[in-house]
Amino acid sequence: MVSFGEPEGYDEGARPRPLGRRGRSQAVAATVCLVLGTGLIGGAVTGSWLAGDSDGPGARNGFAAAQDMWHNVPVDQLFPPTLQGEGAGPGGADRTWTRIAVAPDSGCEGAFDALLRKVLAPVGCERLLRATYTDATRSHVTTVGLLFTKADAAAMTSLARRFDRERLDRRTDLMPLPYAAKGTAAAGFGAEQRATWTVSVLTDAPAVVYAVSGWADGRTVDAPQPAEDAMESGATTAPAQAGLGHEAQGLADRVERGLRKKAGTVTEQPS
Repeated sequence: MVSFGEPEGYDEGARPRPLGRRGRSQAVAATVCLVLGTGLIGGAVTGSWLAGDSDGPGARNGFAAAQDMWHNVPVDQLFPPTLQGEGAGPGGADRTWTRIAVAPDSGCEGAFDALLRKVLAPVGCERLLRATYTDATRSHVTTVGLLFTKADAAAMTSLARRFDRERLDRRTDLMPLPYAAKGTAAAGFGAEQRATWTVSVLTDAPAVVYAVSGWADGRTVDAPQPAEDAMESGATTAPAQAGLGHEAQGLADRVERGLRKKAGTVTEQPS
């Protein structure tokens, strides 16, 4: 704060005295209210996009900013070489993931099983970006995908509601495919190796974020499990016991968070 000298006046004895002394407390209170009010308004605008408020101006700007991120934002910002998962593991354990492969950006042809491709068709496919990570022990591998769609906010909201209403994110016949990169720990990570997965249809950006996890040794999985189920306390399946649900959900959450943060940064830049 900048403090200015107070103008002088005179009292009954002709002694100088600052003018406005009686209003100092009111002025301070007014300044505090102005600062707080401005902060609340600014926070509301920024938060409306982050929280998925599709009616706020921040949401509209964020949605527009995210449309071109697949070619405007470096891959290292969408899929960082290393991601920290503080408290992301079973029992709140920390996780560190290292990126071992990035797929060439492409369309969606051949990237999804037929049924999932049909479900996603209403929002279109602008571009698909994928990266595969491994955990610190190199025993697990996880592919994270960012599907940038051609849809507007209404179409994304409609698809998200369908996923929620029909619980499509929990159907094993709608699991995303992994990206198996030759010469890496994920070389044997194919459709039969999928153990857990998560799919998130965003309504504040034209994007679908997903992740699918498995073991790095190429073992097949007879009963894949949604990450949400595999993360439940007391879950006894092999994917749950290995913490693979936490791998899929933890990585998907952080990539999604990074996407939203970057889109928010774009909208806050001066025009």
